[in-house]
Amino acid sequence: MPLRPRTTRPLSPLLAAIALAFAALAGCVPWELARDCEGTGDRVKEVAALGILGSRPEGAAFARGFEEMDAGCWADSGDVVVYAERTYTFPGTRAEVAAHYRTAAVRDGWKPDSEAPPGDLRFTRDGMALSVAFLTAEGLAEAGLGSRPDLTAGAAYAVGVDAYVPGGATAG
Repeated sequence: MPLRPRTTRPLSPLLAAIALAFAALAGCVPWELARDCEGTGDRVKEVAALGILGSRPEGAAFARGFEEMDAGCWADSGDVVVYAERTYTFPGTRAEVAAHYRTAAVRDGWKPDSEAPPGDLRFTRDGMALSVAFLTAEGLAEAGLGSRPDLTAGAAYAVGVDAYVPGGATAG
């Protein structure tokens, strides 16, 4: 008895319709978000090229699974932000990482963010925000990133820059 091919209907149009319905209820639709980021490619490249993102304490290395820079654009409620972020591991302490970035950021023209909570490593420059955030295994698991990077010794951290795009898509 010959096997007959099975006829199936694709689910993707149904899933797309559901996603659009939820987006509409939330007050935004995916193509609006993409449109808001149109024309920001050059600004993303500028932010990704900032020297502070490549600055790191001696011995720091790209974190396993995060070898590539994460850079792009996001839009929400009319705000358009470009970003770039690098993730590193360091065999030393968090205090050594913090000391490195406090020195490197100031040397690169960044000023400590006066509105940052005590203990946060945040700086500002030319309408941009620089932050250094230490990573935990729990935080990575919550973000769905599993055990990358290996956090059994030393410090893992992300250094990132956010820059608002004035006028949204018209800039850039």
